[in-house]
Amino acid sequence: MGEFDLIARYFTRPTPRAVLGVGDDCALLQPAPGTQMAISCDMLVQGRHFFADVDPAALGHKALAVNLSDLAACGATPLAFTLALALPLADDAWLAPFSRGLLALADAHGCELVGGDTTQGPLNICITVFGEVPVVHGRSQALLRSGARAGDDVYVSGTLGDARLALDALRGTRALPATVLAEARQRLEQPTPRVALGQALRGVASAAIDVSDGLLGDLRHILKASGVGATIDTSIAINLIASCTHKDWATGLISLNNQLEYVLAGGDDYELAFTAPASAREAVQAAARQAHTPVTRIGRIEPEAGLRLIDGQGQALPPHSFASFDHFA
Repeated sequence: MGEFDLIARYFTRPTPRAVLGVGDDCALLQPAPGTQMAISCDMLVQGRHFFADVDPAALGHKALAVNLSDLAACGATPLAFTLALALPLADDAWLAPFSRGLLALADAHGCELVGGDTTQGPLNICITVFGEVPVVHGRSQALLRSGARAGDDVYVSGTLGDARLALDALRGTRALPATVLAEARQRLEQPTPRVALGQALRGVASAAIDVSDGLLGDLRHILKASGVGATIDTSIAINLIASCTHKDWATGLISLNNQLEYVLAGGDDYELAFTAPASAREAVQAAARQAHTPVTRIGRIEPEAGLRLIDGQGQALPPHSFASFDHFA
């Protein structure tokens, strides 16, 4: 199977929202009137971002999900994406489920594949995604990292830490019951991009980011961009790891400090961390209900720079080395 046969068989389909899709030197997109284009790009490399034996359908899902998560953090509506794919060989048994997983998620979010590139080489997946954000009275409704203000609440969507738990189990450094591993592995390999929540938070949240490298590390990006600090209540945050919360098997097997590390620095969660004024608490919960996505208030924004952790009694915790993921650290 040649390169163009591969593209035609697995990645060419109708693109009614695009002016021109796959098959020319460039795709042509026409943003809706009164919108801005939101654009993001992510790369997944075998051995760095995923195991060689990962289910191809799950990998196709995740490859697009991590990009849709960026659109969610911006409050954008997905429009289209491009796919650059390096493959060791053109293998039908791998390409069929990969494209199926990729395009199923694309269809679920109305996001059209409009172009890209294929080449032979070590397995590498690079997606660029395009979305739209409304502009109202000349003002963009995009959620940014720079809008947090002292007095705002800090929230996170869904659950955190389960993907890191699965990663440790798959690496052989943590033993898990089969049912727990299956649940946690789902979070690692097939994350849910919080697109609907991001859209619902437009005009409500003051700042947002997706949690890809770990909650504390990603939250620090908001603090730096906004010129503020924050305090996080770890007694609330620790309950966000679904696999361990109220599970008898975890008692004595995974220490509370390990659970906290998974939640605060685990990464690969692709939830949204965001801030909103205290006066918007009812509006935040209404947005969460609209998006069918739970959110948890875990802290507050403060004028003093830095990120502080407290326990359930409000006492400061000693400094921890909860280091988020960094490719070059």
